[in-house]
Amino acid sequence: MSAYCLPCNPTRVPYCKVPTGASSSSHCFVSPLNQSFADKIRPITSKGGKYSTSMDKLCVSRRSHLAKTLVRAAFGDTPGDSPSVFTRIHVKDPYKRLGISKEASEEEIQAARNFLVQKYSGHKPSVDAIESAYDKIIMQSLYNRRRPKLNLDKKVRDITQSPVYKAVTSRFEAPSTKVILKTALAFIVLGVLTVLFPTEEGPTLQVAISLIATIYFIHERLKSGLRAFLYGVGAFISSWLLGTFLMVSVMPPLLQGPRSLEVSTSVLSYILLWVSSTYLK
Repeated sequence: MSAYCLPCNPTRVPYCKVPTGASSSSHCFVSPLNQSFADKIRPITSKGGKYSTSMDKLCVSRRSHLAKTLVRAAFGDTPGDSPSVFTRIHVKDPYKRLGISKEASEEEIQAARNFLVQKYSGHKPSVDAIESAYDKIIMQSLYNRRRPKLNLDKKVRDITQSPVYKAVTSRFEAPSTKVILKTALAFIVLGVLTVLFPTEEGPTLQVAISLIATIYFIHERLKSGLRAFLYGVGAFISSWLLGTFLMVSVMPPLLQGPRSLEVSTSVLSYILLWVSSTYLK
């Protein structure tokens, strides 16, 4: 019976015995790696060029042990080594810790977690870090499902494409820088006079001047008296109604004093009138 072992050279390995008359390349044993194995080899002899059954079992057992040792060494798991440590154990981002993208599906997240837990099962801190990252991703996913993320780009796009928005924006145009500065200076002066010189009756004079200034600036751009008058009066009424509503229901008075509500409403109206007299077409 031939031994099922790896070939060896008896001239180089002192513990490899070859039967008399047998070829060293066809009938030999695995080169022993330690003295204990050599001690087991020496007492065994062969008769008629055939090895005993005990020798076959010893050789096959040794080869199996050697094969297992080589496989373990290939994966860095040799006997006596310490357990493998997760290399990304201190990475804060849970997605990077598991080695997946933020767009990964639940199946991919679960597969990454199972693979890493199985690979580093011998090192408890590594397993804890993997489980912690997995739990954070799952909790964030549940949170996002309960509170879906607001898509601001889509909301803005829907508003800008609505008929109402297009109708409103079609009535405005950007003038030259000279016109913008001239109208802004006029209404800034009116605002300063209203704040610095409040009267018991309210800023009546400044409000009247703001109406006249609005009609003048619109007429200067559009060259149409009727449109300038209609636009000016409409902008004046709208600005005062909106300013009063904001000051009473939404915003607190901007200034303090006995006529703070009227003064604050006037200042806000001047801003709206400046927009109308400058950009309305």
